[in-house]
Amino acid sequence: MAMTATEKILARASGNSVVKPGDVVVIEPDVILSHDNSAAIAQLFEQLPHQRIRYPERLAITLDHAVPPPSAKHARNHQAVRRFVREHDIRNFYEVGRGICHQVLCEEGIVGPGMTLLGADSHSTHFGWLGAFSAGVGRSEIAALWATGELWLRVPETIRITLSGQLNTGVTSKDLTIHLIGRLSSEGATYKAVEFAGDGLNSLSPDSRAVLSNMMAEMGAKNAWVAPDDITWAWLENMMRRTRAHDCRERLAYFRDNALYADADADYAEHYHIDLSRVEPMMSCPHAVDNVQPLSEVDETPVDLGFIGTCTNGRLEDIAAAAEVLRGKKVRARLLVIPASSLVLRDASEAGYIATLIDAGATIGTPGCGPCMGNHMGVLAPGEVCISSANRNFRGRMGEPEAQIYLANPAVVAASCVAGYIIHPADLL
Repeated sequence: MAMTATEKILARASGNSVVKPGDVVVIEPDVILSHDNSAAIAQLFEQLPHQRIRYPERLAITLDHAVPPPSAKHARNHQAVRRFVREHDIRNFYEVGRGICHQVLCEEGIVGPGMTLLGADSHSTHFGWLGAFSAGVGRSEIAALWATGELWLRVPETIRITLSGQLNTGVTSKDLTIHLIGRLSSEGATYKAVEFAGDGLNSLSPDSRAVLSNMMAEMGAKNAWVAPDDITWAWLENMMRRTRAHDCRERLAYFRDNALYADADADYAEHYHIDLSRVEPMMSCPHAVDNVQPLSEVDETPVDLGFIGTCTNGRLEDIAAAAEVLRGKKVRARLLVIPASSLVLRDASEAGYIATLIDAGATIGTPGCGPCMGNHMGVLAPGEVCISSANRNFRGRMGEPEAQIYLANPAVVAASCVAGYIIHPADLL
């Protein structure tokens, strides 16, 4: 029986030769992800009869959502997480400043092609860009995973999205993703897998691909997937040399042996085709990600704050695009830039991008989630307008329900901060 990539990965993870949509399977994920919420999950875990973590080597915990801690309450939470990590000998633990869980676990080689990850974060679809199965689950499910190492899942139907052509200059995968969510709606992929295919992927960088899988969470997807190719393997080899020099070859060999691909005659629930050359700069307007308009329809909207960062668009490519726009200019609206990881910050510094941003008047934050979840480091005041490269613009998402959030690609965010209103970078004087 032919299977999609998602079905193949879940079949192997559950010990079955074949699975089909609608089947309920029990899997033992390779990685169990949590972050600052690990302290709350630990409280649930302690109510279970199990005394120890079943597979401590499979846990990956990152402090990223409130870093550095903005209050005594958050500091106590971090303290509790560190205590839990010590007590249970959790080796894959990443401290304040290392960066956002989704970015860090990719960089550290914790997740790779063909692997399975379940995470206590809705954007755990992120790792699909590496050819992994990854999905978000609730805190109670993570506590159960800590205790038993396994969880049941329903095998999702799969949507196939074929990309052709190339994006035009000034158009990014963020625009593509917003376009796609606007076309299918925020519920268009509810509990479905989304697999990307087509020669259009060849023109998308690793940073760009990560945007696609990450934001499929905003379309309701259970998971997203991109086939590992030469671009994927080159990124992995470079990153493993940087972060896992001691076992680089072994890790890459494991990834290659583990990779799975969809059968050519696999059955898909839905098919869509997107010509990348026809995608234009797009915006998600307040207060829903699928409230989508072309940039040309909302330009000249005044903005108070621009935010470049998050697990969606806080990578080197994004910071480079912003620096290119800002070189030799000054911002009129406040601009906050938060790299997705310490490696991104280091690379951006060495390339001169951080100096360019600072010279333009931007503020640089500690690698992490920043104001994305409305906690600290740039939350909005009543009535303020933010243009953001993040993934969500729900009312109150950045702390204040009477504020407005527009989502756009990083270059548009930077240009809008220079102008003081939403504008295409090419239209800056």
